[in-house]
Amino acid sequence: MTPREAGERAGAVLREVGRAVVGKSDALELVMLGVLARGHVLVEDLPGLGKTLLARSFATALGLDFRRIQFTPDLLPSDVTGASLYDQRGGEMVFHPGPVFAHLLLADEINRTPPKTQAALLEAMAESQVTVDGATRPLPDPFLVIATANPVEYEGTYSLPEAQLDRFQLRVRMGYLTSAQELAMLRSRVERAAPETVLDTLASPAEVVAWRDAVERVEIDDDLLAYAVALVNATRDHPQISIGASPRGGLALVQLARARAVLERRDFVIPEDLKILAVPALAHRVSLRPELWVREVSTDAVVREIAGTVPTPATRRTEPVPS
Repeated sequence: MTPREAGERAGAVLREVGRAVVGKSDALELVMLGVLARGHVLVEDLPGLGKTLLARSFATALGLDFRRIQFTPDLLPSDVTGASLYDQRGGEMVFHPGPVFAHLLLADEINRTPPKTQAALLEAMAESQVTVDGATRPLPDPFLVIATANPVEYEGTYSLPEAQLDRFQLRVRMGYLTSAQELAMLRSRVERAAPETVLDTLASPAEVVAWRDAVERVEIDDDLLAYAVALVNATRDHPQISIGASPRGGLALVQLARARAVLERRDFVIPEDLKILAVPALAHRVSLRPELWVREVSTDAVVREIAGTVPTPATRRTEPVPS
C-alpha cells in the first residue's frame, strides 16, 4: 500500500469517527497520527468531553478488538496483564489473559491507580509484550493504548511517572465545544433517538498494519531531521525548563511527522509537519522549573514558544499531492 492510499483510507476512518465525536477534528487527527505512527496516546482533559467515546469510536471504525480498564486505587497489576490460575480439572496452572491483550486498550483515568499498577503497562507499551510468571507473551498487532487523565483533580490520584509519560508518543487535549458545535451535538442526539451514533467498520487490524508500513516509506530529508534535533535540543537549553525532552521525543516527533504526511497524502515530510506536532509530541516530556508552577506557566506554552523561535529550514518540496 502506498502512502497516498493509506492516507485516503485513514481519512475515511477519520470522517466516520467525526460522526460520533463532534467538533474535535484536531484531536481526532492527532489520535489517528498515533495509530499510524505505532504510538500510544494520552488524552488529558476535563471530564465529560468525550475521551472515552473517542477511543471506542476509533476501535469500531478501525475494526479493532477493544478493551477498557477503569483504573482505580485498588486495581492490581494482574488485573491489567492477567494471571496464572490453578485449573482443578487439568491439575496445572493456566494463564488467563488480562484486558491488555487487545488491539486497542482504553486505560480510563490512568492517574487514579498507584504507580505499581501503572507500571504494569510499561512493558506492554514499550515492547508490545507481557511477561507473567517468567513467560513472555506477545500482544496483538496492532497494539495501541489510549489513556485518559484528569489534569485538575488531584485528590485520590497518582501522577504518572516521567518514564511512563515518555512512553506516550503524544498528548492530546480536547477542550470545550463552541456554542454552535454544542448546539449541533444536542440536536444530533435528539434526532437520532439513541445514546450514541452507530458507526461503520471501515478497516481491519491487517489494514492498520499496512498503513503503518506505508508510513515507513515516507521520506524525510536530512535538513528536516536536523530541524527535529534542533527542536528537541531547544527544550534542553530553555531557561524555563529543568528537564528537556529525551531522544525518544525526537523519534516520536519524526514518526508523527511522517504519519501526518501520509494523512495529507504525501510521501515526504515538510517543515510544517514537524512544527505543528512539536507541542503534542514534546510538551508532556519536559519538566518546568518549580517556580513557574506558581505562575501557572504550562509546558504547552513553552514548547509552542520554542517551535516559533527555532529557525525553520527551507525546502522546495512543499507542494501537496494533487487530489
